Amino acid sequence: MPINWQHPKVFHTTVSPVTTDIDGLGHTNNRVYSKWCEQAAWQHSESLGVSLADYQSQDRAMAIISAQYDYLAATYQGDILELATGLSHCDGKMRLQRHFRIIRPSDNTLIFQGSWKFMCIEISSGKPKRMPPQFKAIYGPACIG
Repeated sequence: MPINWQHPKVFHTTVSPVTTDIDGLGHTNNRVYSKWCEQAAWQHSESLGVSLADYQSQDRAMAIISAQYDYLAATYQGDILELATGLSHCDGKMRLQRHFRIIRPSDNTLIFQGSWKFMCIEISSGKPKRMPPQFKAIYGPACIG
């Protein structure tokens, strides 16, 4: 099911490539997009009420088990970009999926899209474990579909 990027549960932020983000070909290096996704994911999670400190105190984390990225157009230093992220497929037990999209509003170009699949793990052992009640109570209602 495709994400409705206008849905009120979707988190939006703005990013812009800086000098150190530009590679030898003169455009934003691909590693930068994954860095932006990670930053936006944490911002979204924290805005919902789940932080790194919560992960640590509960010895649980949502660990990425699969990542897929589609790089659709180049961006350049100074471009103003809109990054959106939303959650889906929260089973309330162990799994969750996060989606990403980056557009350049100046010409409405879709630059990047991607998704992560997560598994809840026990941080201390790295083994799969059920989501703690706090994760279910927060991530579940934040899911779209």
